[in-house]
Amino acid sequence: MINVMVVEDEEHIRDILKKMIERNEGFKVVASCDNFASAVSDFLKLRPEVVFMDIDLKGESGLECAKAITEVSPKVKVVFATAHSEYMANAFEIYAFDYIVKPFDLERIGKTLGRIRDFSESRPVSELQEGEKNEKLLIKGKEEINLVDLKDILMVERTDGMCRIVTKDEVFLTSQSLSSLEEKLKGDTFLRCHKSYIIRTDAIKKLEVYGRWTYTVHLKDTDETALMTADKYEEIKQRYF
Repeated sequence: MINVMVVEDEEHIRDILKKMIERNEGFKVVASCDNFASAVSDFLKLRPEVVFMDIDLKGESGLECAKAITEVSPKVKVVFATAHSEYMANAFEIYAFDYIVKPFDLERIGKTLGRIRDFSESRPVSELQEGEKNEKLLIKGKEEINLVDLKDILMVERTDGMCRIVTKDEVFLTSQSLSSLEEKLKGDTFLRCHKSYIIRTDAIKKLEVYGRWTYTVHLKDTDETALMTADKYEEIKQRYF
């Protein structure tokens, strides 16, 4: 069972969140708080693995409350559940697991809890190294904000004025430019292989000739394909062969 604490200053929203969370198998709300002090106090007593946190707690800062909690337990998964989308960058700085904007949707919360369950099952808390950070990419869509683990991203495609961020299980859409995403996906793990594509290099499964100067890239764990230019193919050859 994964224990959850809800920190929200409106009682009816606390009740709604509790019901939504506990409709997902394997999760139990063990504490429900409406202010900074009681949230920290209950966290110290109960040590839940997950905290759903509002940004505004009767005039107090949910961000500061989350910082206090994560200083005590860096491994806790903080999910900001709030009407204030403008604070997403600040939430990202303290390594929030996710950021959900009101009004809450049962399916959206279910996806977040599913990711937490998968993460807990694949990597028990006891196996995490002290101080380890789970790097994420903040993706702002039309109606929601997602924090996606970098390790889950297989490719990014620019098409029809949007970017499609493909993971094994989901596709996220954002109006962010491919160049801005490329900046955030720097390093040896990702490669801008074409004007319209970024790929995860260790997910490459097969390359096929597509044209005189282009290759089709087949990736692990997805049926999606990308394109790669001839010069990027040479770069890949030098890197791996």
